[in-house]
Amino acid sequence: MPDLIRNARRWISGLKPVRVPDAPSRPFKDLWPGEAARGARLLTGELDVLGTVRPLEPGTPDQPGIGWAPGDGPLLWRAHAHGFGWLRDLRALGTDAARVRARDLAHDWLANGASQDLAQAPEVAGARISAWLGHWDFLAASADDGFRRALLTRLALDGRAVVAGLPAEAAHRGALVVLKAGIAAAVALEEEGWLNRALRLLPGELERQFFPDGGHVERSPAQHLAALQDLIEIRNLLHGTGANTPAQLGGVIERACQALRFYRHQDGGLALFNGTRDEPATLVDLVLHHGQARGRAPMLLQDTGFHRMQGSRTLVVVDCGAPPPGRAPDLTTGMPRAGDRFSHAGTMSFELSVGRDRLIVNCGASPAAEPVWRDALRATAAHSTLTLTDTNSSELREEGLGRRPERVLPERQEQDHAHWLEITHDGWRKPFGAIHRRTLYLAEGGDDLRGEDVVELPGGVTETLSWVVRFHLHPGVSASLVEDDAAVLMRLPSGHGWRLRARGARIALEESVYAAAETRRSQQIVLYAEPDAEAVRWAVSRVVAGGSDAPLIEGA
Repeated sequence: MPDLIRNARRWISGLKPVRVPDAPSRPFKDLWPGEAARGARLLTGELDVLGTVRPLEPGTPDQPGIGWAPGDGPLLWRAHAHGFGWLRDLRALGTDAARVRARDLAHDWLANGASQDLAQAPEVAGARISAWLGHWDFLAASADDGFRRALLTRLALDGRAVVAGLPAEAAHRGALVVLKAGIAAAVALEEEGWLNRALRLLPGELERQFFPDGGHVERSPAQHLAALQDLIEIRNLLHGTGANTPAQLGGVIERACQALRFYRHQDGGLALFNGTRDEPATLVDLVLHHGQARGRAPMLLQDTGFHRMQGSRTLVVVDCGAPPPGRAPDLTTGMPRAGDRFSHAGTMSFELSVGRDRLIVNCGASPAAEPVWRDALRATAAHSTLTLTDTNSSELREEGLGRRPERVLPERQEQDHAHWLEITHDGWRKPFGAIHRRTLYLAEGGDDLRGEDVVELPGGVTETLSWVVRFHLHPGVSASLVEDDAAVLMRLPSGHGWRLRARGARIALEESVYAAAETRRSQQIVLYAEPDAEAVRWAVSRVVAGGSDAPLIEGA
């Protein structure tokens, strides 16, 4: 029924003539930096979206451009192309050639891309509205009248459709992108009715998008960062108009800033969970600055389902929550509508850093890549956790997740500045009747992290269920097997040494990948559980000259 009402509202709104001004009444300045190197690639006809590079070129009189059609790239890559987020990179390049390329691509999109179903998806149209208005001076202010008129006409049509479709159906950040675009279009085109409608819906959307602890519903540090940017832009737009800003907006921004700090490693970047890649620390700093963030990072996001354990310079970030609920995609555009669209099968994985050095990581993400590579990085085996019988803890699907953990239960204790965290999840209950229990203990000084992984079955662990525990290492870490392959010695870029030992498993050192900015080779420590093992116990401890090894977790 909501779909029928929404579509009827869009159809009725389309019967009304659209008002097209000569120029935006109040274009807003895009606050966020682009990357000049990506802008330079665009001049050569290549668009880089989250590490996936494909051709994006304007057409010629004899041939349409490349990048808009369904066969030109994966869905998320094409959504970014149609959304014009790449204008930031051309603006960062800042040359006349960059401005010309932006206009040539916009001309070609109007001629050949605008009619694509994906171009009309609310989230994509919303991103495009914000990109055009945020870069109006760069893209169109000095262009000819015909080009500006064509852009404004399309912008007005998109704005009308976006506002008519509110509230957006997507259960993820896309709904916030659409609402922000509706506000931006209303302000730029002086459509008071549009603005009033968006403002009525904003408080409800804030409640849907963010948990009380400030975390974003998608449980992805990358999407959290982007959603916080949306909130800051909405706040600035409303302040510029003198409109009555919802009272809760400031509080949500403040809590979201604290949650963003939670996700940071000590090098300033974000932990790699659920579709997150390396985000420049300078961007995170800028977002926190504009968010007017105060206070320190919390130690847990209870509603979102993440925990931090910190001892001195050692930091551990752990995924202790169930994935967000799933939902079918839009049949017309293929765009996912569910909050699990970026979710990985990485439940109960963790990352560990020491000072500014990352030691144990997840493999990263490539959400705009072809399905085979994208899903390889979403798999449980690409995360620092246990994998049972080569089966993912959540079933990977094109639009999100299928089978998934329904109950993820963390229990935390702290005493004398030491941290104890025990977590269970039931992601393998349906296929195997199995429960994974992981216990982590970080000592007060942060010099040793001890862990225990257990697979619980009603009849006990049998030889038919093989399981391994993986620790993916950052590419900056060098590692080698020592003590007759009974331990792994790891050396950080800073020169400090750490050792991993285990009981109940055979230790191996194997190849891995790190897909955070560019894809790089790395290594992983793999613990192959012994057939009769009831538990695999392990310890990661700092190497101290003349010191003794920390006990495994049973002696904690």
